[in-house]
Amino acid sequence: MSDAVDVGLDDVRFRYAETQMAFDTLFPAGNVTAVMGPSGSGKSTLLNLVAGFESPDSGKVTFGDVDLTGATPSQRPVSMVFQENNLFSHLTVADNVGLGISPSLRLTADDRALVERALQQTGLAGKEKRLPRELSGGERQRVALARVLVRNRPVLLLDEPFASLGPALREDMVGLLRQLQADRPMTVLFVTHQPEDAARIADTVVFLDEGRIAAQGPASAFFGPTPPEIFRRYVGGAQGLKARQLHPVAAKPT
Repeated sequence: MSDAVDVGLDDVRFRYAETQMAFDTLFPAGNVTAVMGPSGSGKSTLLNLVAGFESPDSGKVTFGDVDLTGATPSQRPVSMVFQENNLFSHLTVADNVGLGISPSLRLTADDRALVERALQQTGLAGKEKRLPRELSGGERQRVALARVLVRNRPVLLLDEPFASLGPALREDMVGLLRQLQADRPMTVLFVTHQPEDAARIADTVVFLDEGRIAAQGPASAFFGPTPPEIFRRYVGGAQGLKARQLHPVAAKPT
C-alpha cells in the first residue's frame, strides 16, 4: 500500500449558505483523527474539501508536499466511506469490493485474489456471492471497508459510517477499523457524533464549531481530566465526560 501522507488544509476558506468556514490545520500521516462537533459545524464539509467534492474559495489542500487543491476526487489519494455504504444492490459482495479496483469489473486473477484477501480481513469470507440485501448493516459496512483495502489509497475519510448501527455492533466495527489501520497504516479522518468511538480509536481530535476549528489536540487531552471547555460542554459536563473515558481498542503501532 502507498505510504500514509500528511493531509493539510492551508488557510482554506469556504462559504456554505450563510456560514463562512475557515480551516487551517495539518492531519499527521498515519494518525486517526476524530472530527467532532455539533450538527452544522462543518464536519462533512471539511471531509468534502479533502476529498475534492467541494472546492475552497481560497487556500490550499495538500497531500504530503503536493498541492491538489484543483484536483478532482478521482485524482486524489483518498478513499471515502459514507453512512449509506454506497453498495450496488444488484452486485454481489465480491463485485462490490472489486469496483474499488476496476469500475468496469475487468479483474485479473491477481485482482480477484486481492478481493478475496480483503474479504477475509474484514470477516466476510464465504459471503462473496451474497447480495447487499442479504447482509446485516454491519456486514454491509464491512463490504465498504473491504473496498477501501483494495483501493490502495493512503488517506481514508469516514463520514459517520457506523451511526445507524447499535452500540455493540458499532463497537465491533470501530475495533475492526482500528485493526485494519494497525495492519495497513493510513491517514484517517473519522467524523463521528459519538465520543465513545473517538475515545476508543482516535489519536487526535479536531473539534469544530460554526465552521471553525475550536479545539484540537491529542485524544488523551480531550478524554483526560482537563479537556477543552467547549468539548466538555458538548459531551454533557464532567459526568458525561467521565463516562466516556474509555480504553482504546488497540494501541497504536510503534
